[in-house]
Amino acid sequence: MNIINDPQELQQHCLTWRRDGLRIGLVPTMGYLHDGHQALMRHARTLCDRLVVSIFLNPTQFGPGEDLDKYPHDPEGDKAKALACGTDLLFMPDPAAMYAANHATWIDVPDLGRHLCGARRPGHFRGVCTVVTKLFMLAQPEVAVFGRKDWQQLAILKRLVRDLNIPVDLVGHDIVREADGLALSSRNAYLTRDERAAAPAIRQGLVKLAEMVQKGERDPEVAKKFLRDEYAATLPMGTVDYIELVDPDDITPVAAVTGPVLAAVAVGMGRARLIDNILIEV
Repeated sequence: MNIINDPQELQQHCLTWRRDGLRIGLVPTMGYLHDGHQALMRHARTLCDRLVVSIFLNPTQFGPGEDLDKYPHDPEGDKAKALACGTDLLFMPDPAAMYAANHATWIDVPDLGRHLCGARRPGHFRGVCTVVTKLFMLAQPEVAVFGRKDWQQLAILKRLVRDLNIPVDLVGHDIVREADGLALSSRNAYLTRDERAAAPAIRQGLVKLAEMVQKGERDPEVAKKFLRDEYAATLPMGTVDYIELVDPDDITPVAAVTGPVLAAVAVGMGRARLIDNILIEV
């Protein structure tokens, strides 16, 4: 596995692979890799000839007061995990290498960022879209794999790729969970023992909401109130940031459930802000 810090060196490697007719796969991450990241890498490995994994704690997607300075990191462990998943090239740049001092260009898909996390984290998805576009230009991938835990992010990136005619196939990978249902996240490291014991109730509540909808409930307000009450009973130490039922493609709240709908939640648990979702087919 080759480890590269310089963006231009990464680009030259990948352009050479492309000229040689090799199919490049990309898995972008912020590091502190867990089994969920490794599942993305292993899946990407089956879709390409050369696998590029990026580890970059992108400062432009963090807002004031967020956890940029405290985000967990384990670079040596990350290297070992990336190698174990068949990574050919690990890209680990410094922020100064990715953003010039007078950086002035941004990519945004504002319509899909008006709700859910986009409404709570102004500028977050602008930072995501900009850095992912830069990674696409550098790594020249034909396929990139992202997790569906951040469904909104994946929807935004799919729209970005479509609108800008970027020749990359975006593949969504199912949420990877602990045995008790908690979605894997680097931020799970923030949870205390008691918070970790309670956190699976996030998924359990979503499953109950999905069952309610599949049994005939069509009013999103009724479903959301049910889940809010459920969390009040099962997650008293949690703080609900949002509970929404949205269109899976354009991430707008639905007035009534008439087709597939995404139930998405964000819950604060101590230092951690945990997101999860469930796609409900009706």
